[in-house]
Amino acid sequence: MIPYIARRIVQAIFVVLGVTIIVFIILRLLPGGPARALLGPRATNQQVQEFIVANGYNKPVWIQYGTYLGHLIHGNLGFSYHYNQTVDSLLAQDLPKTAVLVGLSYLISIAVAIPLGILQAVRRNKPIDYGLTGLSFIGYSMPVFWLGILLILIFAVNLHWLPPEAPQGTTIGAILSQPSGLVLPVATLSIITIAQFSRFMRSSAIENLVQDYIRTARGNGLSSGAVLFRHLLRNSLLPIITLVGLSLPATLSGAVITESVFNYPGMGLLLWTAATVRDYPVMLGFTVVVGAATVVGSLLADILYAVADPRVRYA
Repeated sequence: MIPYIARRIVQAIFVVLGVTIIVFIILRLLPGGPARALLGPRATNQQVQEFIVANGYNKPVWIQYGTYLGHLIHGNLGFSYHYNQTVDSLLAQDLPKTAVLVGLSYLISIAVAIPLGILQAVRRNKPIDYGLTGLSFIGYSMPVFWLGILLILIFAVNLHWLPPEAPQGTTIGAILSQPSGLVLPVATLSIITIAQFSRFMRSSAIENLVQDYIRTARGNGLSSGAVLFRHLLRNSLLPIITLVGLSLPATLSGAVITESVFNYPGMGLLLWTAATVRDYPVMLGFTVVVGAATVVGSLLADILYAVADPRVRYA
């Protein structure tokens, strides 16, 4: 197991390096070059030339990449001229708030999707299975922005139960101090995730219900609850582990839309604002963070596979 993890970490490092190369190339392909793109169209030619010399853009490409990589290793993701602040400080301020939003949606999604999937598998082709399947298809097919607007119209505008805007604040404590404002953003992310996870859980549980170990457990006189929770549940969780690991970047992308709809002050709203004002350093810094999150999520999924299923062994 340890040699496999070490090998996967080495592979992850190379993947992250590939992401940095792509981001470095994109930065050099910006309209007008990186200097003009970062300073804006109103910058004079003298200002552009001074910026090029000061940041080493007049040096050979490999030296520029080495400098860029050295900055990344030290946590320097660039400087935002729109916010007049370093990108790493902006992400450090907003990433924890996005982690709260995404983390809550994941916890709720897993807690709801797993029982629903098992229930559908046990009641396969029964009315409750058809009903939950229909709801899953509806939830899975909804665009994130449309679902968020729909929830605002129903629960904020018409019923006046919840605020239409997410909590505002610069710290996690300020966000958590307004729990009612978190309900709609978390529900927007959770509904779609529950629909996806429950479908995979249903298929996995149905596949495991016909395995020999289930028939053996029932033949030994175990109750239905013992069979489901001691045998079926653990082996049916493998697809969910994969989804949790690999859907993290997709969830962060979904958080971009959700945060913009509910004006949630997280990393997604930061990226949305950066895209509208062409704040390229923030956009590229976000890309590096999401790329690293993809690699970490894939590695964690592989490790959790071996923890959840003793039959999985990595040579």
